[in-house]
Amino acid sequence: MKAPPRLQSLIEEGLIDTVVRQLMSGKEAMVFVVRCGDDTRCAKIYKEATHRSFRQAVDYTENRKVKNSRSARAMAKGSKFGRQEQEAAWQSAEVDALYRLAAAGVRVPKPYNFCDGVLLMELVTDANGDAAPRLNDVAFTPEQALQHHATLIKEVVRMLCAGVVHGDLSEFNILLAHTALADGGDGVDEPVIIDLPQAVDAAGNNHAQRMLLRDVANLCDFFGQFAPALLATQFGPEMWSLYQAGLLSNESVLTGHFERSQASVDMQAVLREIDDAREEDAARRLRMATAATG
Repeated sequence: MKAPPRLQSLIEEGLIDTVVRQLMSGKEAMVFVVRCGDDTRCAKIYKEATHRSFRQAVDYTENRKVKNSRSARAMAKGSKFGRQEQEAAWQSAEVDALYRLAAAGVRVPKPYNFCDGVLLMELVTDANGDAAPRLNDVAFTPEQALQHHATLIKEVVRMLCAGVVHGDLSEFNILLAHTALADGGDGVDEPVIIDLPQAVDAAGNNHAQRMLLRDVANLCDFFGQFAPALLATQFGPEMWSLYQAGLLSNESVLTGHFERSQASVDMQAVLREIDDAREEDAARRLRMATAATG
């Protein structure tokens, strides 16, 4: 197919050879399948994020560092240059998170390059070499649901130990990839986590706990459709409690049980959390309805 204008500069730079097809178009980006020599990869072209609300931007970008002081001042003032810099920072957040998580052993697409607002990365595939499906497009047996849920809980732990919270984890941004076995066997299907521009610093963002609990609850709700026993688990609070105490590691064995503190409760904070949860649930249901009709 004809290369979109945003990919033409990558062709001129020799980073990609040809554009094969468009893979998807979402609210934040368009993704194309491209050829790079003998390899097939994907190129993610970010859209301007004018659809995001100010509240969302503040929650996700809180405590993100900007090295250039001029850019930081412009972003704080909200000038045109500042908005451009804020968008660039939003895009680079995914690149930084991908490299950070890949180095920590988290199952994410391998990043290769970031140029002119385009992220070049691994194409995650199924057993036939086609683009891997999202979890929401797949039905599971109870055993498969338990297995994939356990795998993803370990991945969330690994992310948290690396200091990162996804911030928007759900069945819509996890792919089911096929992994070949070293002995040449049939291979296995394993989840791969994608879409990280909203990733937050676990220690530096005041909303990190709420986002982590929501991420884990989304996994529980989805896989609980196939394995209802998961609906009674408390992996999120257990995980965060260990993290806060400095006891969480990649080898931590979680039980899914958590005894909540009996100390006095800040009811205003609880009500705010309930309102936030309602808004997030409404947005999630809208995404599900859109996906179902699309």
